[in-house]
Amino acid sequence: MASGGGYGDPNQKIDYVFKVVLIGDSAVGKSQILARFARNDFSLDSKATIGVEFQTRTLVIQHKSVKAQIWDTAGQERYRAVTSAYYRGAVGAMLVYDITKRQSFDHIPRWLEELRNHADKNIVIILIGNKSDLENQRAVPTEDAKEFAEKEGLFFLETSALEATNVETAFTTVLTEIFNIVNKKNLAADENQENGNSTSLAGKKIIVPGPAQEIPKKSMCCQ
Repeated sequence: MASGGGYGDPNQKIDYVFKVVLIGDSAVGKSQILARFARNDFSLDSKATIGVEFQTRTLVIQHKSVKAQIWDTAGQERYRAVTSAYYRGAVGAMLVYDITKRQSFDHIPRWLEELRNHADKNIVIILIGNKSDLENQRAVPTEDAKEFAEKEGLFFLETSALEATNVETAFTTVLTEIFNIVNKKNLAADENQENGNSTSLAGKKIIVPGPAQEIPKKSMCCQ
């Protein structure tokens, strides 16, 4: 179970750092989702992201301090060369579309393919339909997204950065899943050491799931 934690305590002891990337078309609200999670902030005057930027927030998951390092990138084509390098070391990804723009959802398979081509194969992914506050302008039925998420083995939620709906839940879902995977891997490593097997462990500070770790296929759907 994750608890909110602070929005910035420099003296807080950190047990884990998890890098999570936000991807999707331009203007789907990636930066607003990040601002809502990292600072509990929303700006109607938000400008398009140029290149790459990141923010952090620390949460407590199962009595451990976890720093989420969330990377936001421009969705425009001219920045695609930047994004290929920015996947490196990511253990979680948020695949974002705008529920009022069908094209942003239709591009999701391409974003997912790019993610899987460049990121660790065990990365935890959640599909996010943002701007759920604009229900009267909906162009992407929830069932379409739910079906796609189930087919691809992704978590799924609809969010509203404006109204702060499900933003916290989306991040804690991804971070808790990563934490559980890392915990299981560490427990297995401890057992190997007890049995006299030498096991190399990733450092506590930057955690990347090992190639042998399988992530269970799940879909978390909005109601």
